[in-house]
Amino acid sequence: MRQTFLAVMVVTGILCAAGPAFAEHMNCVQFVQRASHVALHGDAWRWWQAAEGRYGRGQNPRPGAVMVFSRTGSMPRGHVAVVRAVRDSRTILVDHANWSPIRGRRGQVEHAAAVIDVSAANDWSQVRVWYQPAADIGQTVYPVHGFVYPAAPRHHAR
Repeated sequence: MRQTFLAVMVVTGILCAAGPAFAEHMNCVQFVQRASHVALHGDAWRWWQAAEGRYGRGQNPRPGAVMVFSRTGSMPRGHVAVVRAVRDSRTILVDHANWSPIRGRRGQVEHAAAVIDVSAANDWSQVRVWYQPAADIGQTVYPVHGFVYPAAPRHHAR
């Protein structure tokens, strides 16, 4: 699996570069509030329900959408990330914060981190995420609620 993934990374030109986008320490919600066009608040796992009736929701990744991870024992507040690019039906790149410790510190922002859909139905309900300290896709499978789509811009007639 690792060799196949690394070959895909090279062939498709995926770069999983990490670096701070903002000087201060931040959690995933703070980052997504600044980096997306989705105006939600509260713990990350609550964003899926909070988006109902306010934003479109679905199981298909799109650039600019917010990926909402379910809460788990190791992630009691869930996680959110902004989709940067869709590479294929099983691979996307996200920007997110407070996932991997970077240079030994939590609360850092990662750009273009790969996320792989590992669900049996290819419905993005289970994923594995790039983990910077290992320089590879992590081994843990995380449950995902889905994607929250930013509101389409409204055009006013003149």
